[in-house]
Amino acid sequence: MSSVAERIRSGTKASVAIPEFVDEFLAAGSRELRLAMIAVDPPPTGSARIDALLGAVAEYLAKQHRLACVPSWVGNMERILDEPWFTTGVDTPGMREYLAVSSPAEFRHHNIFTEEAPLRRAASRGM
Repeated sequence: MSSVAERIRSGTKASVAIPEFVDEFLAAGSRELRLAMIAVDPPPTGSARIDALLGAVAEYLAKQHRLACVPSWVGNMERILDEPWFTTGVDTPGMREYLAVSSPAEFRHHNIFTEEAPLRRAASRGM
């Protein structure tokens, strides 16, 4: 996860760096390798939203893949947004309500509200 933060700090868009990291994580051969990929607290990116998102992604991946533990850094206060972030281009009360209900707990914990399968990749959908 630290490599993702470093890439974002150096100018790579989060919308590129995070999905590429997820692909690498999924390709890792063991739970131990996957845990090692998210174990270290990444440096700040300069964006509170992205810093919280990295925490949510690491927490989600750890739980979804039944890793030995969830890294403790994901619960740090700088990984939890003060204000809710609804990750949608359609900002309506109905959409906010839908995202509040459908968001995985790991994302809600970071005050991020998104779709029900936020790390879904085209390859995993059969495309």
